[in-house]
Amino acid sequence: MALFSNIGEFAPFVIAILIALSVHEFAHGLVARRLGDPTAETEGRLTLNPLAHLDPLGTLMFLFVGFGWGKPVPVNPLYFRHPKRDTALVSLAGPVSNLLLAWIGFSGLVLLGTSQLNPSLLGIIRTGSTGGIVLVIEQILRDTIFINLALMAFNLLPIAPLDGSKVLHMFIPLRYEDAYVEFMRRGPFILLLLLIADQLLNIPILFGWIMGIVGPVVALMNAVGG
Repeated sequence: MALFSNIGEFAPFVIAILIALSVHEFAHGLVARRLGDPTAETEGRLTLNPLAHLDPLGTLMFLFVGFGWGKPVPVNPLYFRHPKRDTALVSLAGPVSNLLLAWIGFSGLVLLGTSQLNPSLLGIIRTGSTGGIVLVIEQILRDTIFINLALMAFNLLPIAPLDGSKVLHMFIPLRYEDAYVEFMRRGPFILLLLLIADQLLNIPILFGWIMGIVGPVVALMNAVGG
């Protein structure tokens, strides 16, 4: 497993993944319910139980690549008064929840007096030491920051089925609606090509997108933490 050298790194990472994915999907379902769609609640997805939200491939991507996704919460836009706007709000809820979790994790590091972060993703994952309850907590907090920022950035990519595609859809003019819907249908194929380019061909399009969002947030955290 390339990202980890021992169980002391692996276990906190898994804990942070379960929290991040659960909160992300729960946020989708909660906002959808507030906007009138009971689908997630009816199907048992309006919960923080991670078992309800794990997507096998998305979880494996997290473990082996460093970013991934959860099982999408079902949303029925027919319940919404303003389908495009409300769908965008539901989609945005996931990334926003991850940003909030990342700042909560950073606040925990501030309390521990170890708030400085390496802007490199791997630098956020690894602290260089394991053992002891304080160091374990520190590792969980650092992983919480990394995972939530990576999940937020990845999901903001405007390619279906990621959240960013639905947020962007709200701003598409009516005359381009059909063309954008067709683009969204091709989204999974485009996303697969980007994953292949990033991981096999060493063309860091996805990594560049993620770091373009994560980097400034980490820089802001470092500035705030002093």
